[in-house]
Amino acid sequence: MVLMSCQTNELTIVNDGKSEYQIMIPEDASQDVLDAANTLRHYIKIATMADLPVEMTDRSDQQKVISIRQQSTMPVEYVGYYMDGKNLIIEGGSERSVKYAVYEFLEQELDCQFFAPDMEIVPKRESLFLEKELKYNFNPPVLVRTVHSKLFYENPVFADKQRVTYEAFPNYAPEARVHSFHRFVPVDMYYALHPEYYALIDGKRRTTQLCLSHPDVLEIVKKAVSEAFKDNPKATVVSVSPNDNTQYCKCKECSDVDKAEESPSGSLIRFVNKVAEAFPDKQISTLAYQYTRKACKTKPADNVLVTLCSIECDRSSPIEEKCADFANDLKEWKKLTDHIRIWDYTTQFTNFLAPFPNMHTLAPNIRFFTDNNAQWIFEQHSHNPSELFELRSYLMARLLWDPNRDTELIVDEFVNGYYAAAGPYVAKYIRHIHKALADDPDFFLFLYGGPSQAFDSFLNPSALNVYNQCFDEAERAVVDNKQVLIRVKRARLGVRYATLEACRANLNNHYSLSNTDFVQEELAAFTQSCTEGDITMMNETRFMVSDYLALYNRNLERVAKENLALAKPVKLLTTPKKYADEDPQTLTDNAFGGGSFYANWLGFEGNHMVAVIDLENEKQVSSVATGFLQVVNHVVFFPVKVEYASSLDGKNYDVLGEVGNGRPLTKESKINDIQMFSVRFPTVKARYIKIKAFNMKTPPEWHHAVGLPSWIFADEVQVN
Repeated sequence: MVLMSCQTNELTIVNDGKSEYQIMIPEDASQDVLDAANTLRHYIKIATMADLPVEMTDRSDQQKVISIRQQSTMPVEYVGYYMDGKNLIIEGGSERSVKYAVYEFLEQELDCQFFAPDMEIVPKRESLFLEKELKYNFNPPVLVRTVHSKLFYENPVFADKQRVTYEAFPNYAPEARVHSFHRFVPVDMYYALHPEYYALIDGKRRTTQLCLSHPDVLEIVKKAVSEAFKDNPKATVVSVSPNDNTQYCKCKECSDVDKAEESPSGSLIRFVNKVAEAFPDKQISTLAYQYTRKACKTKPADNVLVTLCSIECDRSSPIEEKCADFANDLKEWKKLTDHIRIWDYTTQFTNFLAPFPNMHTLAPNIRFFTDNNAQWIFEQHSHNPSELFELRSYLMARLLWDPNRDTELIVDEFVNGYYAAAGPYVAKYIRHIHKALADDPDFFLFLYGGPSQAFDSFLNPSALNVYNQCFDEAERAVVDNKQVLIRVKRARLGVRYATLEACRANLNNHYSLSNTDFVQEELAAFTQSCTEGDITMMNETRFMVSDYLALYNRNLERVAKENLALAKPVKLLTTPKKYADEDPQTLTDNAFGGGSFYANWLGFEGNHMVAVIDLENEKQVSSVATGFLQVVNHVVFFPVKVEYASSLDGKNYDVLGEVGNGRPLTKESKINDIQMFSVRFPTVKARYIKIKAFNMKTPPEWHHAVGLPSWIFADEVQVN
């Protein structure tokens, strides 16, 4: 019996669960091609109940076959499929692209949708008809596509479904992926005998960066690169790139080069070119990042890959609109090289779970990158679960594959599939929060910000009410579907976190730690969703969910106690800088500092904090405590010590006590930490309380910011 479609322009592949077709692959097919064939067989069977056998043969005269093959004459990322007579050909330009071609066919022709490792939709159908003139091909403009998400790194099959890499640095030698100077010229090995190998800053050799004009440094690095390739024979790329700081060499030789090149990237590119010359069949990667972001005059060698990093950019709008300096730098690098890798940033690294309404910027940014020679794009997301993690991972992968896709359509297809009946309400929330940001065109959406920045903007109390209402409706829509309800509650984590932070910041009577029942309900729901989703990290500095919950509960305990300093006037005898609006009342406003330095902390850069609190009347006082923040990589350290004193007249002070840093700074110190500096003493009468927190002034020699001023951040003085 010949199975034919009722339409003369169609061929019947499957009818009523039966098929005369088989899947054919070459006898010498690779594992990737075999996997592609089995994948096609698997999904056709799910969709139609037809089980098409897979045959390995080099015969080309067979009819009614689905031939899956590599087409080596095409670009490596090419995917395509077409009808050849009665046969269907599915092909890719490389072995991996063959798999991509199969997934493209499944999406385009069988309407399969792959939303997450544990969630996909394969529509059922009785028959599968294909047009006789069917022809589809696609060459993705981005050749190496990476989304920094564990959904892909831990699930290679899902990564294939979304056509992204399995790791952050494919083809790189593992020990030399980025910020490699300190690995190639280890301080412990060379600094004592050869300080001249390192950066000269203000007349002193620092270990922050290398001196790129020293000939010995070049030879040491070339040897280290050679060893990296030798130890990793499959690697084709090694990064020769500065350490993660801006303390570069200012010696005369380096400075003369940078002056001639009109950028500090000049000495770097000249150095990297010399390294690359020794490895003509390999690729040497380096960074156009912070102080090296501006293009120099020297053309990078043909085997040098320049990685341009957009870390400073405002994420509230596309880069071309709000980050003109970066956009200009990329255009200038385009004039110098065809080998550009973009390191883009798509989450709030200080607050993974915070609402971060930047979805509308992703597609225009990727299009801008590809228009300027970027063929390798690394979207640095949170890796660990973050706000709308599954949606964001999916969206970025889809846009990297085809930047011309419509973001709103991708979002709608995802939320309606992944959240089922709750989808329209999740989409409603996404539209609301992006519009709220758009309505505040002056807002700077920063990678290192936090919810507290937005409490006068897209996270104001009225907006939070709307967002919570969207998720209330979403939860009601799927209340009878436990699995989907868990997903919806996980999607709500961003709004829930912002709500808790609003309460910690004491925004109004509703969003307040004093609204005990509401706070406890939100805290319990937040904890449950984190537990169910195995969500453990709050930010990139390993401030954990457990740390956040412990801090939050301590704040609830503190707010429940009478505080004699609450809302009392504060006078600063030293000058704060930038954070918490430099407002002295931050110390007594009943709003508690969180894990980020943007979260209600009063900052002092390079100077001590000296503050006087006027209790307005004489009080019986027996203890004083102040909270301090530490974020080691951002040069925020606990004070060396804190001294407390009291006075009745505001002129003559008696020392009440002194407390040292119970967790002195070391290389092993917790990166993100909060500590209470408290003293108890026999009860005294006092009207004025003076607090002096001693800043360590500058980081220790081993720290990347040595020589720069260090910060202390203080919040909420408790007087009992």
